[in-house]
Amino acid sequence: MSEGDGRVIVGSQGASSTEVTVAADQRRDHMLQAALAVIGERGFPETRIADVAERAGTSPALVIYYFKTKDNLLTEAMRYAEDSWYDLGARRMAAIASAAKRLEEIVAMTCLPQADAELPNSWTLWLDLWAQSVRHPEVARMREEFDNHWRETIATVVRDGQENGEFGDTDADDFSITFSALLDGLAIQVALKDPVVDPMRAFDASMRFAAQSLGFSWSPATTRRSAGRSRHSTP
Repeated sequence: MSEGDGRVIVGSQGASSTEVTVAADQRRDHMLQAALAVIGERGFPETRIADVAERAGTSPALVIYYFKTKDNLLTEAMRYAEDSWYDLGARRMAAIASAAKRLEEIVAMTCLPQADAELPNSWTLWLDLWAQSVRHPEVARMREEFDNHWRETIATVVRDGQENGEFGDTDADDFSITFSALLDGLAIQVALKDPVVDPMRAFDASMRFAAQSLGFSWSPATTRRSAGRSRHSTP
């Protein structure tokens, strides 16, 4: 089997189309993981296709074959990271019955980096994505898609809490806009290692706001201090 120019050539033993597809998907994922690592270390402007190829142990030509441009590599790497985050979040949410506790988990996954060995923290990627979206329409469209998904994730938890009587009669969509902006803003401060806004301060401020807005009881003493990660982490 040859991959020099990105094409898969099936040998005489005849690999099945499913095997070929799986191999191609694995190769692509490996390059995306390499891209996330390099962007996290260097930042997007300083990342070259050659750097990603070297980290992935492949050729620049093959990276270009899969992703065409550096901008597309950024957006696809970001999509990979976001999908990984939501997959992890879905597994965690499935084990939590209370809507208030699920909301707390979302806040922990945004503000508290210490207990997320599965997905090491890299806010650099999101900061780069925001910067690129100002000038590149394709990146801007993906940023809009991701933020819509983020707000809907929050709104869904709020509606669940309202249906089971945990939350008051607050407009879930309005709350999700304000709350997602609050979380993102505080998480940026945490990522920049602001001396005033540390992870626990960001977490506590977010939960106090949520409890006051949605009408449920919460205090720092009740929180699971070991939870958490940044939403914009990389796999």
